[in-house]
Amino acid sequence: MSIATEPGGGNGGSSWINDPKTRSIVFQVALVVLFVALVAWLANNTMTNMARLGTRLSYSYLGENAGYPISPALIEYSVSASSYGRALVVGLLNTLLAAGIGLVFATILGFIIGIARLSSNWLIAKIAQVYIEIFRNIPPVLQLMFWYALMRTPMPDPKNSFVFFNVAFLNKRGLYLPSLNFGDGSILILLALLVAIAVTVFLVRRARKLQAETGRRPRVIFLSLALLIGLPVIAFLAAGMPITANIPVHAGFNIGPTTGPNAVLALGPELIGIVFGLSIYTAAFIAEIVRGGIRSISHGQTEAARGLGLTNGQNLRLVTVPQAVRVIIPPLTNQYLNLTKNTSLGHFIGYADLTLVNETAMNQSQHTIEGMSIVMLIYLIISIITSILMNWFNKRVALVER
Repeated sequence: MSIATEPGGGNGGSSWINDPKTRSIVFQVALVVLFVALVAWLANNTMTNMARLGTRLSYSYLGENAGYPISPALIEYSVSASSYGRALVVGLLNTLLAAGIGLVFATILGFIIGIARLSSNWLIAKIAQVYIEIFRNIPPVLQLMFWYALMRTPMPDPKNSFVFFNVAFLNKRGLYLPSLNFGDGSILILLALLVAIAVTVFLVRRARKLQAETGRRPRVIFLSLALLIGLPVIAFLAAGMPITANIPVHAGFNIGPTTGPNAVLALGPELIGIVFGLSIYTAAFIAEIVRGGIRSISHGQTEAARGLGLTNGQNLRLVTVPQAVRVIIPPLTNQYLNLTKNTSLGHFIGYADLTLVNETAMNQSQHTIEGMSIVMLIYLIISIITSILMNWFNKRVALVER
């Protein structure tokens, strides 16, 4: 009697191509090799063409004088002395400023519109629906240009500015707000605030632990507010009130001062346009994400909350939204990334973000490939950091299975 053998070899043997694990490893290694070969070919082709044109890949230009103005500049920047590298840092800070403010406004507005979309009030629900359908279907660059034009054309000149409580001025040059001067004793106030935050976190965690053990949760909200407000105020008085405010002053055709140690906070129309445009645009998508997350919660949860005597507001705050957050966070991360990357549209309205500053640097220095590689790497790092933070938060709110 003869013993049958496998096609790939000896008794019980098999070919690697029939082994799923081995086959997957081989295919992945081959894919990596092809990718590396493609990158090497592109790099070699680029270097060859640059050598033929008499240029070479170099980032030394970052140390050369930039020679062009940037406004706003969150750090010290001189047209005659600052380098291209410092100019890119200024542009990066402007990008982060617009993205940070936009994320806060878009999140708040998106949650409000998303919840309003589910309101039992017909008028409120329809207004939210109209908002979503209008703003998410208009390209963001057009919305940026609209808000920028709204700041530049209908707004009054500085002499006839809109005045709010004699501390804020709004005109076609932008929004002028008070700024703060921090003296030598300001570090004491910061330490007091950090201590208050640490104690508040401890109290909240202890309250949750007691609730899990006894079913009763002590009220720590008033004590926490007293700590967060009282300790910094006591430190402020003990340090001799080292923090002073610079109030904008209306002087004819000017509002200021905008330079020097007593400079006020001046938000130009470009910054206002990009913040308004991206916040309102992104909020329409966040609203739909919030609506979908709330809809994903079982209706039985709402019925149980009503059975316990919770009001609609308590049900939303204590039952529905905490569970919906677990569904909301992943798509919300995508919208945060989109808003951050969409700040690059700011150059259409003259906002000195990273993209616009880099375009000027490339035009002057003729280092196009180097400039584009730097900007691409910076946006990649920002996106990765944002994803890491949101994934961490998503794990914090995720349900832990027993």
